[in-house]
Amino acid sequence: MEKETFRVDGISQVLEKAQVPLSPVVKAGDFVFVSGMPPLDPVSGTVPRADIVRQTELVLENVKAALEAAGSSLAKVVKTTVYIANAAYFPTVNEVYARYFPHDPPARTFATVGSWPWEFDIEIECVAIA
Repeated sequence: MEKETFRVDGISQVLEKAQVPLSPVVKAGDFVFVSGMPPLDPVSGTVPRADIVRQTELVLENVKAALEAAGSSLAKVVKTTVYIANAAYFPTVNEVYARYFPHDPPARTFATVGSWPWEFDIEIECVAIA
């Protein structure tokens, strides 16, 4: 089985400029693996200071773009991991998350973290079917 990496417009360029050694999305066999996506605005190349609703929307749009770059979709996601800076954001994140996964949501882990190298409050990674 071989792996295939994909570029994601806007996101790949920011990662390269910041010299972050990772692929935003990798396909291996029948699975697609999306790296933890921050609330990066792929147009401006920045992580805007925004409330948790907007950050969650940006993250999920980035996850969606990464999946589509590899030929998959949100509907094919089987597992997500949500990393969050404050567990109190749980209900708000759930409201946004439910808009992106309205039917048969994937398995999920929700974990709090201390900090990231950039200023943001949420990151989501996932595994999907190709």
